[in-house]
Amino acid sequence: MKSKMTKRKRMSLRRRIMFSIILLSVLISAVSCLVGYLQYENTIRKLYNENGYVIGDIIMDQIDHDKIADYAINWSKDNYYEEMTQYLKNVEKSSGCAFIYIAIPDKESQTIKYIYDSSGLSIGDSDTVSALFDEMYAVYETGERQDNKFVRKSPKYGYLTSSIIPIKDSNEKVAALLFVDVHMQLIVSTLMEYVLRAVLISGGLLLIFCILYWYFMKQSLIVPISIIRKNAHDFAESDGKLTDTLEQVQTGDELQELADDISMMEHAIVQYIAHIQRVTAEKERIGAELNVATQIQADMLPSIFPAFPGRKEFDIYASMHPAKEVGGDFYDFFLVDDDHLALVMADVSGKGVPAALFMVIAKTLIKNRTQMGGSPSEILCDVNEQLCEGNEAGLFVTVWLAILEISTGKGIAANAGHEHPVLKRKDGSFELIKTRHSPAVAAMEGIRFRQNDFRLYPGDRLYVYTDGVPEATNAKDELFGTDRMLTSLNQRMDEKLSNLLDGMKTDIGQFVGAAPQFDDITMLCLDYYGAGGLADEDIDH
Repeated sequence: MKSKMTKRKRMSLRRRIMFSIILLSVLISAVSCLVGYLQYENTIRKLYNENGYVIGDIIMDQIDHDKIADYAINWSKDNYYEEMTQYLKNVEKSSGCAFIYIAIPDKESQTIKYIYDSSGLSIGDSDTVSALFDEMYAVYETGERQDNKFVRKSPKYGYLTSSIIPIKDSNEKVAALLFVDVHMQLIVSTLMEYVLRAVLISGGLLLIFCILYWYFMKQSLIVPISIIRKNAHDFAESDGKLTDTLEQVQTGDELQELADDISMMEHAIVQYIAHIQRVTAEKERIGAELNVATQIQADMLPSIFPAFPGRKEFDIYASMHPAKEVGGDFYDFFLVDDDHLALVMADVSGKGVPAALFMVIAKTLIKNRTQMGGSPSEILCDVNEQLCEGNEAGLFVTVWLAILEISTGKGIAANAGHEHPVLKRKDGSFELIKTRHSPAVAAMEGIRFRQNDFRLYPGDRLYVYTDGVPEATNAKDELFGTDRMLTSLNQRMDEKLSNLLDGMKTDIGQFVGAAPQFDDITMLCLDYYGAGGLADEDIDH
């Protein structure tokens, strides 16, 4: 079945090439015929129109212009009128004209009044003329012939081209107009004869061209392509078995170069497959190890909530969404003693495994040093010295570290190059709390870190985060920014902590859209209830 399908595809290619040749030939023939038709049509119309003026000029030389002017006033016949009538009929018959008539146009009624009409109307009869009346009247009014050709269609008289000549009396006053009409069917039939001859001649030439071109295309293109296609198919079906089929392509042109290139590519593919097999095995091993590392990193961060079910003075919730398998962001919270809570939000420079390893070291050092006692400034100073030792990779970590006295709500915080925290008072809205930054931890040795006091009151809510939140970027390279962050927080200011952080992640995802997440998104939120705390049923985790 596959062989039959392949054959059908091959025949389809041949049919498409033949169809394209025929289509090109038809287009060339059609365009050439159309151009010839338009040019020939213009020439034929001009010739017939000019022939009408020639006949009209002959008539003008033979008729009495003053008599015509008299007929236009008195509208009565005499012996000369009968002679003129017979003369005009003879001219019409011998010249093959459709109609010859003499008339006066009336602008107000849009009609013409006949002095003489070969169709049988008597002198003084009128007829309505709608098409080309303005052009016709312009000839009567100016006494000058118009350059354009008068072509009109009339249900009564047919498809005509008219030559219109003003008849002037001896005083050079326009007395009437002479019309010499020629049937357009004569022009159309002449054009059709031309088109038929052109189609027959071009069709015969193009048929010969198609046959010769098809033979050329088959020998120089289709057969070599079929060989190349068969070789590619056999190579794919045999799982990379090399053959010498492509050596049959000896066209001496780009197709032979293509065949040689494909042959080289097939040899390279065979070597690449062997390399990929080795790399895949190694990648699977690394992937398994990264999965373990991801789980280990997740287990290092506090993830059981409520974190302190026995404490009624506060509630806390946090989340971390790494951009890769492992991330460089981390958060932490732990009791230094029964009345002091430590809060940590940090972001290691870089991403991936190096940042994750540095994160493990930094998190461990900060927690161990904090539990030994001291202010946030002292803690970061000691950790900075330890991280700078042997830091050949030049990594550093931004840290926001705070120690909160649970009973009073008083706290001390140090900000080492990290994002500004966000605070919501009990009856207020979320606002950025901006303080002076210190350099990042591990940026250099001997750094002294600033710290500042803050105070939480019952009902206050504190939100800290890494730069993955405000610096989330959409496909237009627009940042999520702190304004959108505050808007998202204030839209959910009274919701429980988990909903607040989940809502923030949802808003970031909707803003970013299809753009990839390039940085870890880590957040922590604290509700402070005060020394009195809340009852279990009032704490909404």
